[in-house]
Amino acid sequence: MAYVSHKRQSPSQADDSDFAVLLDPGLIRAARSIYTTYYEVHPELVQRPLGVAIDRFTHRGKLIFSGKPILLPQECFVPFSQIESDLYS
Repeated sequence: MAYVSHKRQSPSQADDSDFAVLLDPGLIRAARSIYTTYYEVHPELVQRPLGVAIDRFTHRGKLIFSGKPILLPQECFVPFSQIESDLYS
């Protein structure tokens, strides 16, 4: 019998390396659009999201602000670092 220990992280310690995957540029554009729309509607909120949980087929998604997201099989997570990479350039 073999035992494997996993390093546990608190939600505040989650980083983008946990989600390091190659994403479809269309998903990144959709996630950026979701974030931009949210920011335009709620400019007074300054909390930075961790990223966007987004459906691969419909491109509908939600901003994630805390903890690691629990995704449905057709969903993926786009970290905020990938969303913001083209926002300010």
